[in-house]
Amino acid sequence: MNAPLRKVAISVLVLFTLLILNANYIQVIRSSELRKDSGNTRVLAEEYDRERGSIVVDGDLVAQSVPTEDTLTYLRTYPQAELYSTVTGYYSLVYGNTGIERAENEILSGSDARLTFRRIADLFTGRDPSGGNVELTLDPAAQQAAVAGLGDVDGAVVALDPETGAVLAMASTPTYDPAQLSSHDPQAIRDYSASLDAADPDPRVNTTVAERYSPGSVFKLIVSAAALEDGYTAESVVPAPQSYTASDSSRPLYNFGREECDPSGQQSLIDALTISCNTAFAGLGVDLGADRVREAAEAFGLDQGGFEMPLAVSESTVGDIDGNAQLANASIGQQNVQITPLQGAMIAAAIANDGDLMTPFLVDQVQAPDLTVIDQTEPEVMSEPVSADTAEQLQQMMVSVVENGSGRRAQIDGVTVGGKTGTAQTTEGGDENQWFVGFAGPEGEPQIAVAVFIEGGQGTGGDLSAPIAQQVMSAFLAAQGGN
Repeated sequence: MNAPLRKVAISVLVLFTLLILNANYIQVIRSSELRKDSGNTRVLAEEYDRERGSIVVDGDLVAQSVPTEDTLTYLRTYPQAELYSTVTGYYSLVYGNTGIERAENEILSGSDARLTFRRIADLFTGRDPSGGNVELTLDPAAQQAAVAGLGDVDGAVVALDPETGAVLAMASTPTYDPAQLSSHDPQAIRDYSASLDAADPDPRVNTTVAERYSPGSVFKLIVSAAALEDGYTAESVVPAPQSYTASDSSRPLYNFGREECDPSGQQSLIDALTISCNTAFAGLGVDLGADRVREAAEAFGLDQGGFEMPLAVSESTVGDIDGNAQLANASIGQQNVQITPLQGAMIAAAIANDGDLMTPFLVDQVQAPDLTVIDQTEPEVMSEPVSADTAEQLQQMMVSVVENGSGRRAQIDGVTVGGKTGTAQTTEGGDENQWFVGFAGPEGEPQIAVAVFIEGGQGTGGDLSAPIAQQVMSAFLAAQGGN
């Protein structure tokens, strides 16, 4: 063989070798990754020939597959679509999966390893393969109250069982219809998606876990926790001037509406929280120091990274603090402090649960197609941010907020309710976001913790968010026979 032919032969051999290596890399190394890719419509098409498992809330199907006479054997439908779309997400031939449809796809599609014997049995018996079911922790009464309470505003509600961490309600608005993204008509799917693309905010985004916002005065609970853990009591007197100027700034910080907190210029810690005195907590945060404030926030879950429950949760954060002026603003929930609505509910839940923060979870159990339970979520402690004694004092302070202060509109007759309002300025002299976090139940036995967030509303957290929290907590307690 002459030299030119030899070079051609070697080049061809090298190219064939690279082709074989690439094919093996894709089919062996990346096969699992590609198969799980939400954009892999070939896998989705194959799954449409199998009955997908249901997503269930309190015995009711909130996502199910029904047989069709189309080329695709099953169609995904969503009874009570807009009530549960925040959680279910969609199952789309064009856009893949989101929400629980994605997080629990292996169970729902029937490809989970725990269903291997079931699949083998299906082969021998000739039984049509099908996916397993996912039972959620949501409480229908609380969920309905959350969606109804939010109405047409842009916002979010999360409710937790303080003792277990189970998610009782999870809603964000505006909502959308996942069935229109899960039809068998690709053009109709794209048209509906385009209409959602034009919306602001995007209804498909679960803001309860995916977005972060300035918490405003809700963060005063964390500063209070740090102070109480360091030897303060609810009755400890702290400075509460009409304005506060940090040592490294010439710009004063004021109370809401530039009001004075107390004519004496000082207040007990419980009174400062009750009326949400900015200057008291700005000074208190500076006195405690940035490290101590950050340490307390981390104990409640901020700056600890995101996690899955099984939906992916964005990390809440204190952010950078450079100097006392920034610390003063961070101590009232401004500056660079950002939390998810879920994190707001977690703060209230930890206080309500005597200082134990339980890991939030949304899936109660997963079932095989024959309804056999193959996995049951067991509650577990995520952290212990404060002692039981500190938690008890914080509970008393939060009850005072609802009974005597800015959270009065969260009151429920015959029920002990504690809470904290928050109104966070998002732009200089511009829009504000409204918060309420709190708990409710028989005295000494909180049964529900809640966070309500409203984006860009006109008013305060006490005016707008507290009434929604009241509706959610009241509906849940009534359904439990407690109110």
